[in-house]
Amino acid sequence: METGTTALAPARSHARQLASDADCEAFIRDIYDRYGPLLVRYATRLLDGDWHKGEDILQETAARAWKHARFLGTRHEHLRPWLFTVARNLVIDHHRARQVRPLELMPVEELDASSDSTASTLDSHAVAQAMGELNEQQQTVIRLMYYLECSVNQAAEHLGIPPGTVKSRAFYAVRALRKALEKQGIPGV
Repeated sequence: METGTTALAPARSHARQLASDADCEAFIRDIYDRYGPLLVRYATRLLDGDWHKGEDILQETAARAWKHARFLGTRHEHLRPWLFTVARNLVIDHHRARQVRPLELMPVEELDASSDSTASTLDSHAVAQAMGELNEQQQTVIRLMYYLECSVNQAAEHLGIPPGTVKSRAFYAVRALRKALEKQGIPGV
């Protein structure tokens, strides 16, 4: 029993040493330097190539390591597996949240007309006006499939209707949009 107590004494004193801000800062800097690129690549691979989200996962992993710095600072041999486990769990949480969270629709007025050209701005305005002439179902299916670039199956899941119905609505919505644009004098769309 005494050997266990003696073995824990250095760990406790090292945990107290990590309590200072400078030690915690050095601990986190060490995590970023040693494991940052590896964790980002690992998370990015699990996120189907989403590098930005991979960096977010690294930051959240580092934040959790900072919260557990006293514990982790005494267990250097367990640090790498712990970090990768936390990163994997955060990616799993991200995937689960995306499955539960409903797809958010963006109003046509808020769509980014990022081109500086006047013609592009006028075209965007014409499309926005033409969209206003469509019924709600047609507007929704166009927003999902063309603005948000959802697949037929994603749009069907969001709307709670069969994929065939989405295809049909998309066909008639695009046709109605073309007619509305032609009425504005924009042919050949």
